[in-house]
Amino acid sequence: MSSKSLRKSIERQHQERRGEVMAADCPSRAVLGHITSRWGVLVLVMLLERTHRFSELRRAIGGVSEKMLAQTLDALAYDGLVLRVAHQVVPPHVEYSLTPLGREAAARLEVLVDWIEDNFPLIQQAQDAAALKAA
Repeated sequence: MSSKSLRKSIERQHQERRGEVMAADCPSRAVLGHITSRWGVLVLVMLLERTHRFSELRRAIGGVSEKMLAQTLDALAYDGLVLRVAHQVVPPHVEYSLTPLGREAAARLEVLVDWIEDNFPLIQQAQDAAALKAA
């Protein structure tokens, strides 16, 4: 193998690999799950507007438990989408905001959320028709 071929081979090995969500064993599937979970979508879209404290998110996102919100925020922070900042005060003050990567993901999700809200009457009609057909 020539030195040029060897350099190219080494360079390819060091390049970051793209995720392959269709592959069963690709770790990018976990990230997909974190982002597209019910709570993940809602947290990301809420954080698009501004930084929020945990209690603000809990009040704004109807139906989410403290445990699920904490797990969702932890997963999104682990993936580099959410930034958690703990201020050293009493009582503890923790704020959550989007990272640049999180802002990009949230902007894409916001389009989907808006589409669902805009088209929900049509979706509901389809659901009602399917329920009548099944009955």
